[in-house]
Amino acid sequence: MTDTELEREAWCEGCGVTLQTVDPDKPGYVPASALERENVICRRCFRIRHYNEIATVEHDSDAYLSLLAEIAKTKALVVQVVDLFDIAGSWIPGIHRHIGGNPLLILANKVDLFPQSVKRQRLKEWVDRMAKELGVKPVDVVLTSAAKGFRLREVADAIERYRDGEDVFIVGTANVGKSTLINRLVQRFGAGDDAVTTSPYPGTTLDAISIPLEGGQRIVDMPGIIRKDRISEWIPPRELSAAIPDSEVKPKVYQLNEGQTLFFGGLARFDFVTGPKQPFVCYAANSLYIHRTKREKADEMWERHRGGLLSPPSDPSLLPPMKRHTFHLKGETKQDLVVSGLGWVTTGSQKSIVDVWAPEGVQVHLRPAII
Repeated sequence: MTDTELEREAWCEGCGVTLQTVDPDKPGYVPASALERENVICRRCFRIRHYNEIATVEHDSDAYLSLLAEIAKTKALVVQVVDLFDIAGSWIPGIHRHIGGNPLLILANKVDLFPQSVKRQRLKEWVDRMAKELGVKPVDVVLTSAAKGFRLREVADAIERYRDGEDVFIVGTANVGKSTLINRLVQRFGAGDDAVTTSPYPGTTLDAISIPLEGGQRIVDMPGIIRKDRISEWIPPRELSAAIPDSEVKPKVYQLNEGQTLFFGGLARFDFVTGPKQPFVCYAANSLYIHRTKREKADEMWERHRGGLLSPPSDPSLLPPMKRHTFHLKGETKQDLVVSGLGWVTTGSQKSIVDVWAPEGVQVHLRPAII
């Protein structure tokens, strides 16, 4: 087989990229000797699977959106996987325009991150309400956990029911757990090893991956859409585990006086500017270091200790400059101040003014408290 034939006919079974044997520094590289294997994966996928290594790859968001637009030309069930811990940040903007008239099933992943005390039905209703506010009426919402294998039977039954014998396209933003979910379903209800390469790093899947279903149809894992307004997309891969939750989040309660500051590693900052003493509840990765100090000392501490005591990131220059967001809270009901890709702070029920600092371009917003 020539290199030209290879580029036209062979794809990596792990990430979907076109295989090539010419340039080791480009996506899809595979040694020529590896082509004799039954299941061929590119060198990048091999290193992720066996050594937990990751190679930086330039992602073309426009190309990914073009792939997504092809769904509207087909008849299929579209399954959007969202991160329940970051619904707004993991939503695909304009999803209703990309899928045409196809039905949309929402799988809200990472439900295992929420405290057991939170009613699952309430979370489901919240996702359904948010979807409708974003212009979408899903056929159903299913809560799941790809990492823990939670409610896989319900997920499989919903997909089979709503696909009505047609193809299934799995879509989502990067790092929401699409590929992990597909592998769970393959392992439990199919046969063989993992079909798709997974890792904790955004953008592991580089192209559409097609997996055959009974009856001649297929399930297609689409590459994750990269959203730069999530702070998780800016964190160096080796430091993601310190900032992204991977187990049930333990709320941290801080009784703050006016003029106190909370640092979330070196990623974000919360200033209690004015207001009576009140509790603020933080929901973020258990491993993320939260430091409290006086606001009058905050600037100096940020400059001296960011990248050291206040980390991740170990190299702050990798993130955009910090931007301040000021919120005037009426205190009538509890609300969540959300930093997309990081977590949120549930405010007290008294009138106050707070500042939230996050890297410029990262989404910071206020919503009704969900816990």
